[in-house]
Amino acid sequence: MLSSMNWVLLSFIIFLGDGLLLSEGASSSRPPVIKVGAIFGINTMYGETASIAFKAAEEDVNSDPSFLGGSKLRIMINDAKRSGFLSIMGALQFMETDAVAIIGPQTSIMAHVLSHLANELTVPMLSFTALDPTLSPLQFPYFVQTAPSDLFLMRAVAEMITYYGWSDVVALYNDDDNSRNGVTALGDELEERRCRISYKAILPLDVVISSPVEIIEELIKIRGMESRVIVVNTFPNTGTMIFKEAQRLGMMEKGYVWIATTWLSSLLDSNFPLDKKLFNGVLTLRLHTPDSRKKRDFAARWKNKLSNNKTIGLNVYGLYAYDTVWIIARAVKALLEAGGNLSFSNHAQLGSLKGEALNLSALSRFDQGSQLLDYIVHTKMSGLTGPVQFHLDRSMLHPSYDIINLVDDRVHQIGYWSNYSGLSIVPPESFYTKPPNRSSSNQHLNSVTWPGGTSITPRGWVFRNNGRRLRIGVPDRGSFKDFVSRVNGSSNEVQGYCIDVFEAAVKLLSYPVPHEFIFFGDGLTSPNYNELVNKVTTGVDFDAVVGDIAIVTKRTKIVDFTQPYIESGLVVVAPVTRLNENPWAFLRPFTLPMWAVTASFFVIVGAAIWILEHRINDEFRGTPRRQIITILWFTFSTMFFSHRETTVSTLGRMVLLIWLFVVLIITSSYTASLTSILTVQQLNSPIKGVDTLISSTGRIGFQVGSFAENYMTEELNIARSRLVALTSPEEYANALQNGTVAAIVDERPYIDLFLSDYCKFAIRGQEFTRCGWGFAFPRDSPLAVDMSTAILGLSETGELQKIHDRWLSKSNCSSPHGSQSGDSEQLNVHSFWGMFLVVGIACLVALFIHFFKIIRNFCKQTPEEEEAIPSPKSSPLTKLQTFLAFVDEKEEETKRRVKRKRNNDLSMNASSISRSLSRRSI
Repeated sequence: MLSSMNWVLLSFIIFLGDGLLLSEGASSSRPPVIKVGAIFGINTMYGETASIAFKAAEEDVNSDPSFLGGSKLRIMINDAKRSGFLSIMGALQFMETDAVAIIGPQTSIMAHVLSHLANELTVPMLSFTALDPTLSPLQFPYFVQTAPSDLFLMRAVAEMITYYGWSDVVALYNDDDNSRNGVTALGDELEERRCRISYKAILPLDVVISSPVEIIEELIKIRGMESRVIVVNTFPNTGTMIFKEAQRLGMMEKGYVWIATTWLSSLLDSNFPLDKKLFNGVLTLRLHTPDSRKKRDFAARWKNKLSNNKTIGLNVYGLYAYDTVWIIARAVKALLEAGGNLSFSNHAQLGSLKGEALNLSALSRFDQGSQLLDYIVHTKMSGLTGPVQFHLDRSMLHPSYDIINLVDDRVHQIGYWSNYSGLSIVPPESFYTKPPNRSSSNQHLNSVTWPGGTSITPRGWVFRNNGRRLRIGVPDRGSFKDFVSRVNGSSNEVQGYCIDVFEAAVKLLSYPVPHEFIFFGDGLTSPNYNELVNKVTTGVDFDAVVGDIAIVTKRTKIVDFTQPYIESGLVVVAPVTRLNENPWAFLRPFTLPMWAVTASFFVIVGAAIWILEHRINDEFRGTPRRQIITILWFTFSTMFFSHRETTVSTLGRMVLLIWLFVVLIITSSYTASLTSILTVQQLNSPIKGVDTLISSTGRIGFQVGSFAENYMTEELNIARSRLVALTSPEEYANALQNGTVAAIVDERPYIDLFLSDYCKFAIRGQEFTRCGWGFAFPRDSPLAVDMSTAILGLSETGELQKIHDRWLSKSNCSSPHGSQSGDSEQLNVHSFWGMFLVVGIACLVALFIHFFKIIRNFCKQTPEEEEAIPSPKSSPLTKLQTFLAFVDEKEEETKRRVKRKRNNDLSMNASSISRSLSRRSI
């Protein structure tokens, strides 16, 4: 759309000047005069400075005839007179006169328009005043900014704002491309630093303003706002008018911060008639140019000769104007030395257009324009502005600014900003040889005298409507008055835990906060807290809300909360019985199966030991009663190590050691669990927490006005018909006692206060939401940030805990129980089945070995006995009885019997042999 409008406008201008625009045809490779056009308003501050600098540069380039190979550089200045029409007309004239480049235009508005013409006719266009950040080389490849883009200017302003700790600013600017797009860039830079532009005050174009009416209207609006940091991005005439009216409206007093962009420093450097007292305390920026001999010589030359006794001083744009001419001259020199030509030809598309009065063929296309552009953007030189070099994105090398503070009639430089090193109090070029360091500890500026003559950095904001008393809404509660309540029925006096925290935090602020409390609610029931918070968003009812306000997601979307000053969260409270009041509470560490299995293994181990020791140990023999006592004593004595004096077999010792290890573990676990039971109040209730509450069908109580109602219905999907609204601790207790509700869901601070008076109830389970209470302020309120810092200070000093103890740490119960979950973990068989398995296996292995040895010994002795005592009839029952008798027989007796039998056999054998020998002798 813009391109079409531009061509229509160009066609109209060409129609008007058809008889004047004549093509000169192609030029020779070494023309005697190399023409460069310049489009500026000569009678403007920038135009007057630039025209002097252009002529000086032209003179210096031509002072060496060999520089351009015998050609002369000619700067043709077209006086645009602040007119867009004349700017376009001048550009067309330069295209007709075969200019190799154009310096200008002066404003970004015309740069957007004329860049299309430069793209089409391939004529490089260079500007040091049209610094709109949106003039991208991708869209306008033939447009080159020879001074740093305003993107870097706004980055410098944003870092200054961050350095002083401000978060909100007001932007006051003209409705033109350069000012508007510069403010947009400022907004982006501030957003990256978690700051913002809270209001954009837009003024008409500089050339339109003839009276201060529009300015006064915007300043009055700004005066009633919170932010006191004002960035003025405008033109010199408008800027001067703004500060005149600001002073008249009392906006140059203490508390205000004014940051003027480069227009003010240029105005000061140009020596224009100016009442500097208008700008007392203002901060402004100037493009930084390193000090050099070349720069000092040019400044002296300007003062003595170039200005021709005019009052205009040399501002930084005069230096950039001079360097811009040299950039073009060096690029042309490089092009010619590379064998390039300077030729122009008719544009093919323009030549094909026909009309009765249009002669578009008069416009010339620069054939070597792309080559010259390439040499321009690859320029490397040392100019009046310092090292001149372009990055790949066409931005200038090391953009930097001086930061200036105006104090009375003096200009006080407080530091520098560089895109390389940030804020510093030494020239930025001293950092270029070092690694970049943008840490906050490395950012410094000198002291500033602010508006009103103060040296204390303003906080950057005030309360709305020019600092009137802050209207603070507080809930007029009907219960839980320890948090917020009226003082003896007063209309505006408030007391309570939340109020004390707020007042203590306010005292820590470095500035006064005049305020008044306004009650919300009827004082009979708790008000709707969502409605109370919504009152802050209107900016009419309340400026803040103080009280027991839970920080929940729905509310954070419309207001800003401070740092939580107390932890909160929904909990379940229900009636309970106390288990450790039972005389049999000592049995609770183990479950019934655990007790049964443990007792069984005592018997099993005892039986195994008896079997292993019965044949070899006298202690395990005797009457049945004596043996049972021995077994019980031996197994239970493992807990007291009493068996150490008793000699047992190797197998028995193995079983006992394993059983001792298991007993030690079980005993220590039992002791730890029993200690917990006896020292911690153990509570019992069918409600174990929110999960059992959800799965049950019982009714649930909640506090009127709490967010708990919506949370249970929307997040937990509990039917609204199950919910019962309650208003006071007394109703809580009655509803729980008479069974109206099975449990109550409310925020932890309320429940803690409730349980301090009612001891038959307890919290079941854990908190199932995590949040806190905070004070609510409008979105992006600086007071919310400062109050958060103050609350953290109260916490660190312990004052927050003291306030809590003063209001909330009280209990009428004999022992604290509200914080206990009421459930202890009992020890069950599953936790020890591995150890029991090991004991069982050890017993089986020992018994297997033992019986193997018994059977082996029995088998050895049985045949001998059968031979010695022949039995007419041997039955299985007889063999079993014999085996059992063998097992029950003490091993020593068996051995003695076997030994006697062997001795008898030997005697009998000896007698038999003797008788046999006697018979033979006879």
